[in-house]
Amino acid sequence: MPSASSLAATKKALRRFRRNRRGSAAVEFALVAPIFFALLFAIIETALVFFAGQVLETGIQDSGRLLFTNQANCNGMTQVDFKQNVCDRISALMSCSGLDIDVRSYPQGTAITITDPINGGAYAGNFVYQPPACNVTDQTVVVRGFYQWPLIVTGLGYNIANIGRGTSSSKRLLAATSAFRPQ
Repeated sequence: MPSASSLAATKKALRRFRRNRRGSAAVEFALVAPIFFALLFAIIETALVFFAGQVLETGIQDSGRLLFTNQANCNGMTQVDFKQNVCDRISALMSCSGLDIDVRSYPQGTAITITDPINGGAYAGNFVYQPPACNVTDQTVVVRGFYQWPLIVTGLGYNIANIGRGTSSSKRLLAATSAFRPQ
């Protein structure tokens, strides 16, 4: 049986331990840090996705302006040339290998059908390059650009993927569209 003095010493040590606050900040940070960093990385990734989408949108608008002003279609710009023109505008954030361009011309009064390139969670686009003829102003031109943006933070429970969701290669399809009638 323990002596009274050892019980008193044990109680005194427990009281001292309860009152001691050294190291509590480290323990609290260890509990909060994973959630904090997951949230921080999710915010950064979301910002990058929106910024990349805006860069793609601007690149498509600027390159589409070449069709709008008849500079591309009257000078014989090919599909490869047009894609390279867009690539030159977005190369700071995106590689040209992941870029898909769709240019279609529709006669005036024709219904315009825009198809979704994502089918059942898989990316399957049917893209063409069909610019208007030189100096033809009675057509509507739709220029679309697509880029598969790789995602990193999806494994932490935050998933904005629309291609391959739930897989190790999940991506966000960025899309930009410009529609106009050439001048």
